[in-house]
Amino acid sequence: MKFLPRLKGPVLSGLGVQGGKIAMRIACVHQGYELYGSDRSFAESVAALRAAFPSAEIEVVLPREGPIVDILEPHASRIVFEPLWVLRRQAMLKLATVEMARLPAALWRAWRRMRDNDLTYINTSIIADYALAARLLPRKALLHIHEIPEGILRKVLVALMRWSRADLIFNSRATRATFGDPPSVDAKGRRTHVVYNGVAGPVAALPTTYDGSRPLRVLLLGRVNRIKGQEVLLEAVASLEGALRDRVEVRLVGGAFESVDREQALAELVGRMGLTGHVEVLPFVSDPADHYRWADIVAVPSRRPESLGRVAIEAMGWGRPPLVSAIGGLVEVVADGETGWHVPPGNAAALAGKLTEIILRPDRWRGFAAAGRARYEAVFSEPIAAAAIVAIVADKLKAPTPRQGRSRVAREAETSP
Repeated sequence: MKFLPRLKGPVLSGLGVQGGKIAMRIACVHQGYELYGSDRSFAESVAALRAAFPSAEIEVVLPREGPIVDILEPHASRIVFEPLWVLRRQAMLKLATVEMARLPAALWRAWRRMRDNDLTYINTSIIADYALAARLLPRKALLHIHEIPEGILRKVLVALMRWSRADLIFNSRATRATFGDPPSVDAKGRRTHVVYNGVAGPVAALPTTYDGSRPLRVLLLGRVNRIKGQEVLLEAVASLEGALRDRVEVRLVGGAFESVDREQALAELVGRMGLTGHVEVLPFVSDPADHYRWADIVAVPSRRPESLGRVAIEAMGWGRPPLVSAIGGLVEVVADGETGWHVPPGNAAALAGKLTEIILRPDRWRGFAAAGRARYEAVFSEPIAAAAIVAIVADKLKAPTPRQGRSRVAREAETSP
């Protein structure tokens, strides 16, 4: 176990005591350490809790050091690095065999932390030790679910969710449906909420500059994996007629989770498809602002369900219409024909057809940027999500929020489409 004291932010006195009173204690647990979508969502939730409860003692638990630490430090009283029992698809066999010996110790740590805190905020359903321990202290647990699992992993995570008895936050209606559409309040008093992730964006949308006189710039941001659909976009671009192909430029930005081989395979695929002059493969960056400035549109051609679609939300914030697969939470984010476009998942021919339309008829989507920015501000901005998360936490803690009465914030917590 390793501790990292907070270097910035409000000063807290030791041992959770403030001015003679016991400080509120909140533990925030996350399975990641990078700066992808779920990592940023977690950091935004921690920041919202710090702003709402400035005197609270907030302990953050991570599996290891990583880029996320820098954006957590201003808000956490301390950051703890310790092993977590995380259910990842590629590690299921190992967890069910050699790693099983670690589970009792992990459960003990999780239960002890829950016992010692007023609330434990568990970010994502795949942190099995905390989901299991929540069964013993459900009134102190809040499980925030950001994933749409499939196959055996879905069955395992749904069972864990039900076992935990913790209150639930889903990041979309699609995610909630995947987990069996639990009721807003069940027979045992467990509450369920849907809160769209709040996403930081620029102060205003960038101007639209594409008029058909130069190549269309298409950006794809995301992990290199079986879900994100980089190869679907490549197939679509490769299938364009020669003159049309010369009117499109693509950037694929992102890395694979602990797998250099996947990254190399993607770069090699670009060459084999004859797209070297049309497609750049670039590494992950913590701040993608320059890529959004470069882009005209943003592609999210996911092959499997996205629980929400953070990149599509970011794109609308920047004034870059998203071209997305009509699957999972993406259909809740993008209004087809108004703020962006839907295409069937995994269908390179349909994607190529839509790219052709976008290239040839920019006049048809000139208003998409303004409409997307308006939708971003109304539904997906950071203040809206922060108010919802804080309202749910305050209700569990029976604590007033500093800026609004609990009754008003509670009415705002459930996401509107």
